[in-house]
Amino acid sequence: MNSPAFIISLDFELHWGRFDKVRLTEEQRHYRRTKEAVYRVLALFAKGEIAATWATVGMLMADDFEEWEANKPSLTPSYQKQQFSAYEWAKGHKSKTESLFAPDLVRAIIQTPRQELGSHTFAHYYTMEAGQQQEEFRADLKACQRLAEEKFALKLHSLVFPRNQYDNPYLKIAAEAGFTAVRTNPGDWYWRHPHKENLIKKIFRTGDTLYPLGQKSSFHPADMGREKDMPLAIPASRLLRPFRPASFFNQRRIERIKMEMTLAARLGEYYHLWWHPHNFGHCPEENLLALKEILDHYQYLHQEYGMLSRNMEQICAAFEATHIQNPTPR
Repeated sequence: MNSPAFIISLDFELHWGRFDKVRLTEEQRHYRRTKEAVYRVLALFAKGEIAATWATVGMLMADDFEEWEANKPSLTPSYQKQQFSAYEWAKGHKSKTESLFAPDLVRAIIQTPRQELGSHTFAHYYTMEAGQQQEEFRADLKACQRLAEEKFALKLHSLVFPRNQYDNPYLKIAAEAGFTAVRTNPGDWYWRHPHKENLIKKIFRTGDTLYPLGQKSSFHPADMGREKDMPLAIPASRLLRPFRPASFFNQRRIERIKMEMTLAARLGEYYHLWWHPHNFGHCPEENLLALKEILDHYQYLHQEYGMLSRNMEQICAAFEATHIQNPTPR
């Protein structure tokens, strides 16, 4: 039987992933708590020997707006709705930097064992929004790779698409930009076409965090797909939703994740958990306790079933090794 694996990826964006939804002035304290929580998450990962991919918005790597300006791409997204453009939004907020830049956290991620610095594009780029062009996306990824290499001496290998929006032409561009792995959406109908949201899809996604409404969330390593000239597609299994003080379902969501992890371990499959670090800015103690419960359960599965903790880059490396040794799919 294959060694089961517990994969973690995080969409690390702070306000660059939320500027089109919430006001910065109302969230400053929230982001301060988020930064504190990131250090504590890294400490939990280090203590438990947990691997994770931090898909980081490239703008977060800059020290300030001066460095941001010097490293932004030559082409910026020409969305029909310019409220989705980080560049347009930034024009009126250049006096604010605390919630927009976090090179200290990027360095902490790099310095923590088993952590991979990945990409969430340079400007939280929406590939399915009307008006944007493929060349603009290509320029965005190049800017991200360039800043990571020049500032941190790193080449980025794993990519997570903002708002989970992607299709084949953009996957190919990602491969051309040097990305060897991407996180893809679960196969259920309510995860498809994320740029076309509706209430029914939201209800089913929420309900599936409590009770099985869709397909099995774990997957066999041989079920991962890699088409010619494309990155390896690593499916997501479950979004770790944040603690909500008024909810009766907080523990139920954690129990569901643990049950799914156990099934994956028994079947020799992979389980891919993801979340947004900024969600830990609200109720940080409760969210960190929930994460610790999940990580403790992983330790049990590691002892009982040999489950391994892996980031996306490690999963890609294992896939490549298996593919070379056994190119015939099961």
